[in-house]
Amino acid sequence: MPEPIRMSRRAWVATWAVLCVAGLAATAGLNVSSSPDPKTEEPVSAECAERIADIETQLAKAKEEGNDTVLTFSRIQVGDENDCTDELRHHLRGDQ
Repeated sequence: MPEPIRMSRRAWVATWAVLCVAGLAATAGLNVSSSPDPKTEEPVSAECAERIADIETQLAKAKEEGNDTVLTFSRIQVGDENDCTDELRHHLRGDQ
């Protein structure tokens, strides 16, 4: 039976260091490639844009009066195709 090749401790440490760095680099590469794509902006309907502009006007008027809050209600039933809830939420949170 042939005698196995002997490696010094330095060679073992260097081998493990190279393997660890390669593993970390591969993990980082996979994490970057699996990050979610930025959400594409869908166009806002004319009715929602009008509603958002109305709310912005109310907010500006309230700020002039020293109040920084406005209570607003949706004029459209939830679940309707013209429901502006998501658009309002994105606009008011500053996600646009």
